[in-house]
Amino acid sequence: MDFVSLCDIALAGLLGLLIGSFLNVVIHRLPQMMEQQWDAECAQHQAAKTDTAYTPATPAITLSRPRSRCPHCQHTISWIENIPVVSWLFLRGKCKQCRQRISVRYPLVEIATASLFAWCIHHWGFTPAGWAWCGFSAALLTLALIDWDTTFLPDDITLPLVWAGLLATALGWTGITLNNAVWGAVAGYVSLWSIYWGFKLLTGKEGMGYGDFKLFAALGAWFGWQALVPMILMASVIGAIVGIVMKLRSNLREGGYIPFGPFLAGAGFTAMLFGPESILSTLFQALGL
Repeated sequence: MDFVSLCDIALAGLLGLLIGSFLNVVIHRLPQMMEQQWDAECAQHQAAKTDTAYTPATPAITLSRPRSRCPHCQHTISWIENIPVVSWLFLRGKCKQCRQRISVRYPLVEIATASLFAWCIHHWGFTPAGWAWCGFSAALLTLALIDWDTTFLPDDITLPLVWAGLLATALGWTGITLNNAVWGAVAGYVSLWSIYWGFKLLTGKEGMGYGDFKLFAALGAWFGWQALVPMILMASVIGAIVGIVMKLRSNLREGGYIPFGPFLAGAGFTAMLFGPESILSTLFQALGL
């Protein structure tokens, strides 16, 4: 590997650290923004029914406002306290003001994003294809963590990810044909949609959310319809194992379920890192089969 390639990878990793810091904001605030929007729509509807003026109850939350604060003491975080990884290490994982612990997940997300970006540029080079897969990685990581925290898979990320996959394929950046990508998106959505309604008709319960359909459609758009069966098998098996372990440890959230999106994302990362054709062998190795 020449010096230029190493510089490209290092630059990608540095950018990944910065993007990872931004992803932490998205993961934390986007669900709050969605809930605030839903509350506002309900309040507007109620105001219209009663013929009264609608006034927002609280200032709108955005990705940039209000400024980041400590959740414990509301200390405003300065730029020097927000340097990816370095600030967390310098502060020893604690708020500068109140000394309450700052979750280790913040630097881990930054490191994970940096590692994914560096790998994508190493694999695809400093090319549009490499940066397209960096974007895919960032979106998939964000969706996995938001879904794990809240059971939301925001349309603001899933739908652009579908279209980005189709566009990247049309431009020749994914290594599959546009026909396979289109049918991958269709089959990904329709397959989980069918399972959802079949399960609901049989049990009267909802086994997953509509966001899972859109995320699986996005994976189909990026990897093609041939990768869907291995990915859904991997996500289902790993998800079932994690669910059983959490149930035995009484760690399941209220309702006794776990979100499916993180396991779909895990299958997507496996397909990106090792290739869709290696998913089943990777799964069997992980299970010791």
